Amino acid sequence: MDVRDYRQNITVQYCFPDINSSCRKEVRTGPAYIFLFIFLSCVSVFTVFLNLLVIISISHFKQLHTPTNLLILSLAVADLFVGLIVMPVNIMQLIDSYSCWYLGKMACCLLPVINSLVSSASLCSLVFIAVDRYIAICDPLLYSTRVTVCKTSLFIILGWSSSLFYIIMCLYFNDHFLPSQISTRCEGECVVVIQYSWVIVDLMVSFLAPCCVILILYAVIFNVARHQAKAVRAVRNDASNKQGIKVPSSSETKAAKKIGTVIFVYLACWIPFYLSSLLADSLVSVSVLYTVFGWLVLINSSVNPLIYAIFYPWFRKSVTFFVTCRIFKSSSSRLNLFPKQF
Repeated sequence: MDVRDYRQNITVQYCFPDINSSCRKEVRTGPAYIFLFIFLSCVSVFTVFLNLLVIISISHFKQLHTPTNLLILSLAVADLFVGLIVMPVNIMQLIDSYSCWYLGKMACCLLPVINSLVSSASLCSLVFIAVDRYIAICDPLLYSTRVTVCKTSLFIILGWSSSLFYIIMCLYFNDHFLPSQISTRCEGECVVVIQYSWVIVDLMVSFLAPCCVILILYAVIFNVARHQAKAVRAVRNDASNKQGIKVPSSSETKAAKKIGTVIFVYLACWIPFYLSSLLADSLVSVSVLYTVFGWLVLINSSVNPLIYAIFYPWFRKSVTFFVTCRIFKSSSSRLNLFPKQF
């Protein structure tokens, strides 16, 4: 597509036609842009729907009220706000080429705050899930006493509170987030400039620290799971050799694939965003790199429930209860989701 064809797909209008100082906006109407808007809208709906399924399933079925599932519930709540608030607002801005903001200066400041809050809470949930799996695999005999529903709930509250405190500190040290200090060249502009010093601090707190914790814990988990799989396979092989039966050894491979998927998705969604943040002295919220890699981070909220919920048999079983409308029965909360264990 040459420059002439590109300009034909853009219509120049004004954000507020009745105001002389209104910003100009470029309405994109090409087939590629329409497809992009439809795709991102489907991603937003998919994120909300899938995380709602996780939230309703864990909240409704009493059998799922476990420490691990509470952490998955916290992760799903954070990802739900991403799909319900952050994604639709970003789609609305993308339609007008990020040149118009109709929600006022206060909302212009609150959107980065909400985005940072749910992202930080999501990362805290990922770290807590890694810690939970570490204790469950490395110290299974004491897991039930060390990890309880009450303790897990307190840690979830602590994680959300710490994320909120971190965002408030960022507001205090970054003057550009204050509504009275946002400079607008025209009516309808919302440009948030993030200082480079804050980018470095955020890189350490919101990426490197949780990334190192997750990588270290999952490395230990994989090593322990591998040794356990070898021990179990050795015992089974001894028993099967006596009976002439060959036992397949796939548990180690499954553990490697699942842990590898968790690490790969986490790094793939966050590394490009923070690398682009370090390329300039200041990062403007309407830059192309910020938009593309920011959406990659948001899409992580769509992938999280796939990794932590859909791969679990109880989630697939609970979905069947929704489809067959068995969940609307009075005693549905006590339905057995693990029939093979009883």
